Amino acid sequence: MTKPAYKRVLLKLSGEALMGDDAFGINRATIERMVADVAEVAKLGVELAIVIGGGNIFRGVAPGAQGMDRATADYMGMLATVMNSLALADAMRQIGITARVMSAIGIEQVVEPYVRPKALQYLEEGKVVVFAAGTGNPFFTTDTAAALRGSEIGAEIVLKATKVDGVYSADPKKEAGATLYSSITFDEAIAKHLQVMDATAFALCRDQKLPIKVFSIVKPGALKRVVMGEDEGTLVHV
Repeated sequence: MTKPAYKRVLLKLSGEALMGDDAFGINRATIERMVADVAEVAKLGVELAIVIGGGNIFRGVAPGAQGMDRATADYMGMLATVMNSLALADAMRQIGITARVMSAIGIEQVVEPYVRPKALQYLEEGKVVVFAAGTGNPFFTTDTAAALRGSEIGAEIVLKATKVDGVYSADPKKEAGATLYSSITFDEAIAKHLQVMDATAFALCRDQKLPIKVFSIVKPGALKRVVMGEDEGTLVHV
């Protein structure tokens, strides 16, 4: 294809993806490479929104949160996603891409609040919108935030960037004979107990008929190939 397959997409990045080979935090070379991939897609004219996790800094269900009140731990995780979102937006600024961070929790001195009409306006203006702080509620993951925001902004697809190149019949690290699916339906994924997203996010995408493309963010050029509609990763559809 000579033009993008999608006009508006929601990219879900895990916080762990920002670590690179580090044990925690943000690896500078890794975030610069990711942002270069994002810039390549943005320059194609694709309207791009991003939801990023916070697992590289803090996760509400991580061992470090043991003994903590779950809601408190989840709020800490939301703040970690704000830090990652700011880092992403600043890295984009440095290469000439305009990004706006919108938070689901109120911290106006740092980032603006999430307001749907404003987010749509930014997307139509060609800005990259980074949705921070998950859904703004404890007990919900950033996967669910991606499904929710993707539905709200009318994204044509959720792009779930992972460290593996799609959805397999089993864990490819544990089973050498695991099969990579090129496409699979939501119902098939549920029946086979495939961990594409958490159950709430997955159900929301299925109900809204919002397809998910699972691909490897580690592979050079994979994001652009997905956006161009090339054979990359696994498509989960109705």
